[in-house]
Amino acid sequence: MRHGKKVNHLGRTSAHRKALMRNLAIALVTHKRINTTLAKAKALRTFIEPLITKAKDNTTHSRRVVFSYLQNKEAITELFGPIAAKVGARPGGYVRVIKTGFRRGDGSEMAMIELVDFNEIYKTSKAQEGSRRRRRRRGGAGSTTAAAAATAATAATAAAATSEEEE
Repeated sequence: MRHGKKVNHLGRTSAHRKALMRNLAIALVTHKRINTTLAKAKALRTFIEPLITKAKDNTTHSRRVVFSYLQNKEAITELFGPIAAKVGARPGGYVRVIKTGFRRGDGSEMAMIELVDFNEIYKTSKAQEGSRRRRRRRGGAGSTTAAAAATAATAATAAAATSEEEE
């Protein structure tokens, strides 16, 4: 039985898997976007997200903890510098995995994994202006005012039509 075994072993030993995740994480931090297989991208997401969360508070302890995972000074400098500055207000979900099709050689499903805040294509004009919008569970006043405006417009057109018929 596989109860409680959610880790994808990726067909590797634990040391090989650890080295693979370390190399993929360093590449992602340096390049902000990498192409890999879907299984590796999903495994990398669970590996890198806690490290980015640690990078939000720039203390010696958190730097040492992240360095124990990555073992690369340039990646640590990049992670605690511009990346931590951009994701400071974000509560989580720092990376995005996008499926890109199948590899020609063996048919493996490929994906692009990227840091969310470093993709300029997905940013809308509202996000660049800095206006924040709250999401609510229920429509509330917005939907009732829209419905009231629609009924008022319908009533106005009906009144205009009856006045033209009388003339």
